[in-house]
Amino acid sequence: MKMNLRTLLYPFSLVYGFGVRFRNRMYDKKVFRSVSFDLPVICIGNLSVGGTGKTPMAEYLIRILETKFKVAVLSRGYKRKTNGFLIADENVGVSEIGDEPMQIHRKFPGVAVAVARERVIGIPQLLYSVPDLNVIILDDAFQHRMVRAGLNILLTAFDNLFTRDQLLPAGNLRDSKSSKNRADIVVVTKCDPQLSQQQASEIQSELVLHPNQEIYFATLKYDDPVHLFNKSAIRLSDNLNVLIVCGIADPSPLLKELRNYTHLSDLIQFRDHHNFRDRDIKKIKERFEKMGGTNKILLTTEKDAVRLEKFKDDLKGMPVYVWPVRHEFLFSSNSSFEDKILKYVSTYQSGSGKIE
Repeated sequence: MKMNLRTLLYPFSLVYGFGVRFRNRMYDKKVFRSVSFDLPVICIGNLSVGGTGKTPMAEYLIRILETKFKVAVLSRGYKRKTNGFLIADENVGVSEIGDEPMQIHRKFPGVAVAVARERVIGIPQLLYSVPDLNVIILDDAFQHRMVRAGLNILLTAFDNLFTRDQLLPAGNLRDSKSSKNRADIVVVTKCDPQLSQQQASEIQSELVLHPNQEIYFATLKYDDPVHLFNKSAIRLSDNLNVLIVCGIADPSPLLKELRNYTHLSDLIQFRDHHNFRDRDIKKIKERFEKMGGTNKILLTTEKDAVRLEKFKDDLKGMPVYVWPVRHEFLFSSNSSFEDKILKYVSTYQSGSGKIE
């Protein structure tokens, strides 16, 4: 009987899982210490490798909080070419802080955005740089247990629930399924907009959450594409030819959404967080020129857009559009979610900054 790759890799997942469980147990038993801080800290994360919508969730939280509080976002800055702590400003480029932090910095100039591999070191530096902060959002830090966040939000994708996955390398889980017990809120993302209450109840039963854990369901909502350089908007239509260029973990929701408006003429897909080079731009331009018709655009994601901006001269005159995306909660639960976030930040009690 022929064995598939996941079956062959399963013994390595057992070894990886032993290490993950041992580490978590050491934190649970307080053998390894966690640090908490004297301000609200919200952690966004998942149990899998990429593709659950962490950055749109960080942006959702910013929209809730930025009008009432001084907000900061602290991220690892995946695939950046720098080390240590760095805070975004007008002199910092995408290669120095990473594409997702740069995306947030561009969209929310009033929000402090910083990167640090070790969040427990980055938070004090962030507080020193921005001393009037009211709340810190930790992007992709669910496994970073050296920091004890006051509110943990765990994301899992509708089409790839963590309950149906396996640990690396046989699957895509980087943390054990039991780690979901540390979450205060679980959000099932990328849901079908027509998800029924019955389907939601079945998913909730499958996740086996504790009574004190709240669950929400969200779908991806796409706004009108915006030109990368002149910021003009365009409406998608069925007579428009589209070349998709993306380097994201899971482009399937984007492609599915596009089919609601127009047919997909072509797709150029790169690896997640791909660092575009001159040869990539040449390939893109050649593929675009070969597309039929004159009513055509090049469409990309917000994350890819911040990495394409440096090729402004090469892309000059081309109809390059960015497709913004955000979470939209189902079952009219957005108010409940937002109230929970605001209540946590507003009623936070100081004095919990300690090592445990």
